[in-house]
Amino acid sequence: MKPIAVALIAATLLAAGPAVALEPLSQEKYVNDRLIAARIADRIRRECPTLDARILYAYGEARKLKRYAEQKGYSAKEIDAFLDSKEDKKRIYAVADDYLNRKGARKGDAQSYCAVGQQAIADKNLIGSFLVAK
Repeated sequence: MKPIAVALIAATLLAAGPAVALEPLSQEKYVNDRLIAARIADRIRRECPTLDARILYAYGEARKLKRYAEQKGYSAKEIDAFLDSKEDKKRIYAVADDYLNRKGARKGDAQSYCAVGQQAIADKNLIGSFLVAK
């Protein structure tokens, strides 16, 4: 190989620098937003007697989310560790509870959860996509 070609290849490799490290899954916005939405929908369906979960849809979305994380470069081990993390579950649950409180859902008041869920369905947002009227 000609010295110029070798130098060009070497310069290209050096300019590229080290591979960019992935942010922790706990900071990956797309993943967290979807997990939080699923948690909110789950809380709503448990508290509201007139709404239910779209279980098969949720299962399909969970599989898509796993594929998304894998395609970004996260290993199965990293994904499992994140999903099993008690600290991350606590954080996701707290964000979901805060959202529900801000939207007017009150513990012991099933209708307040129903109102939040019905609004999410009407808005056709991510939370609403996990819910269906009974």
